[in-house]
Amino acid sequence: MNRETEQSKKKSDNLICRMPYKVNSSNTDMNRRLRAGALTDLLIQAAINSADQLHAGFNQIREQHLFWVLSRITVEIHKILHWYQCGEVETWPKNIEKIIYLRDFLVKDEKQDIAVRATSGWLALDTDTKRPQTIKGDLPHVFTTLKDIHALQILPEKLIPVKEGEISELISTYFDIDLNGHVTASRYLDWMMDTFTVEFHRNHYPRLFSINYLNETWIHERVQLTKTVINDDTFLFEGFNLNRNIIAFLGKIVFKPDKAINK
Repeated sequence: MNRETEQSKKKSDNLICRMPYKVNSSNTDMNRRLRAGALTDLLIQAAINSADQLHAGFNQIREQHLFWVLSRITVEIHKILHWYQCGEVETWPKNIEKIIYLRDFLVKDEKQDIAVRATSGWLALDTDTKRPQTIKGDLPHVFTTLKDIHALQILPEKLIPVKEGEISELISTYFDIDLNGHVTASRYLDWMMDTFTVEFHRNHYPRLFSINYLNETWIHERVQLTKTVINDDTFLFEGFNLNRNIIAFLGKIVFKPDKAINK
C-alpha cells in the first residue's frame, strides 16, 4: 500500500464510527430476539455518536440554528440477534442527495458477520421555521467523502400513502415522547408491530422494514393507523394524525418465517 492510499484509508476510517453493543433482556421480545424497535434505537444512537465524533452533532449544528431529524430509513435483517449477543455497529455519512443527508449502517455480530444492513436519510431543520436547510462551514465535506462505500446500494425507500386496510387508533402518551417533545422514531415501528398477533410474531421476524417520517406527532395526539396486506409476508402502513389532519408516517414491513432469516 503506497503512502497516498494509506492516508486515504486512514481518512476514511476516521469517518466511520464503531459502537459496541450487547443485546440486553430489555431489548428483546418474548422469544429472546432483538426487537425491531430496539434495533432502530441502536442505529439512531450510533448515528448520534458518529455525528458527535465528526463535530456535526446536535450541539454543533445548533450554532447554525439547526437540528437533525430522521426522515427515512430502510433496514435489511440477515441474521436475528438474540439476548446476550454482542458485536458492533458501524456507521458513516455517505452522501448528500439534494437536502437529504445519507447515512449507512452495518451491524456485526461477535464473529464480525453482518447481521443487519441499513441506509437512512436525515434532514437538518431550521429551529424556527422547521424547514430543511444545508449545513454551512467546513462540515459538508465529511458528508460526501465516503459516497462510494455502501451498506445498501439503494436510497432509503420512499413509500406511498395507504388507501385502505385494517384500521386501528391510538393516542401518543408520555413514554412515546423523546427529548424534542415528539414521538420518538422507534415507537412508530412498535405501533406497527403491535398490529400482529402473538402467534404471528412467534413464527415470523422482519426481514426488511422501511419508515418515512413525514410530520411530528406530539403528546396526546390521536393517530389512525391503517395496515394494508400486500401478501402473506408484506404489509404497508399509514399513520394519520387526526388532530391535525396530516400523515405522520408511512411504513413497510416484510416478514419471513423466523427460522428462514438466518439461512
